[in-house]
Amino acid sequence: MTDLAVIVPVYDEVQSIEQFHNELLTVLGTLGLVWRVLYVDDGSCDGSSDVLERLASLDGHISVIELSRNFGKEAAITAGLDFTDSDAVVIMDADLQHPPEMIVEFVKHWRNGTDVVFARRRNRYIESVLKRVGSRLFYKILRYSSDVDIPEDVGDFRLMSRRAVEAVRKLRERHRFMKGLFAWIGFEQKYVEYDCVSRSAGHSKWGLGQLMNFALDGVTSFSIRPLRISSIFGAVIAILSFFYGSWIIIKTLVFGDPVPGFPSLMVVILFLGGIQLLALGLIGEYIGRTFGESKRRPIYVVKDIKNPADLLIEPQLSHPNQNDAAREGQSG
Repeated sequence: MTDLAVIVPVYDEVQSIEQFHNELLTVLGTLGLVWRVLYVDDGSCDGSSDVLERLASLDGHISVIELSRNFGKEAAITAGLDFTDSDAVVIMDADLQHPPEMIVEFVKHWRNGTDVVFARRRNRYIESVLKRVGSRLFYKILRYSSDVDIPEDVGDFRLMSRRAVEAVRKLRERHRFMKGLFAWIGFEQKYVEYDCVSRSAGHSKWGLGQLMNFALDGVTSFSIRPLRISSIFGAVIAILSFFYGSWIIIKTLVFGDPVPGFPSLMVVILFLGGIQLLALGLIGEYIGRTFGESKRRPIYVVKDIKNPADLLIEPQLSHPNQNDAAREGQSG
């Protein structure tokens, strides 16, 4: 029989884990598949790790990967993908905003040959107006700047086939925007709409600062168009400045008009200074990401594994630089 793995990243979700777990197992029992659930504890400090350890001790189908600290949701998802070799993998959150019953529809599309089936929010009414407006603005900017078609209102809740998971595992960049990586690999992809509901318990870990960093990762990870826009904007300003300067010289020589005064000069200086700082900051973001990638630090560090029997304990991670180094060693 084919088997299905469910990857659940967990960070301080002690209030909702057990309810989620019970609802998930009820759905998995109806699929007619061999299944296992892999919880990835992303450095929780509220007792979530104790609950997960107890669940793993009661059921051999439950495995827990405990990371050494909080590496972020993207890293936790990557860890889950690295340690499973199931025929299909479902990624979902433990806060019950992702309805477990949708897995049934995911599996139906997968059995019909679809490699990636993702859930798309039909509404965002439970979110604040600021967050909804910011989300729409983010996706508009992302759609314009990115070379990859990343669907709007889509989270990490999805099913992926074995070959889709293998493709994602080959992408080992440290600044990970998983929605973009999932879209970048291609394959046949379909969506299933659902109504977003409130969290069953607790509160969201995504504050304004985290969302802004997440948006910046999304834009800078899949396009250099912001740099091109800065270059074009700088060229336009330079050309306009040249013509404006020429006009001032002509007026002074021909008509004897005085040069505009201090206020207009300060406005121009401050405007150009702001543009320059913005462009430098943008360049710095790209350089900083390049610097981070050059260190080749691991995406995550595993502290402990509970019930590892069914897991791919030594994931074969593919990285071009590692392969190059191996070839150089053999040639030496």
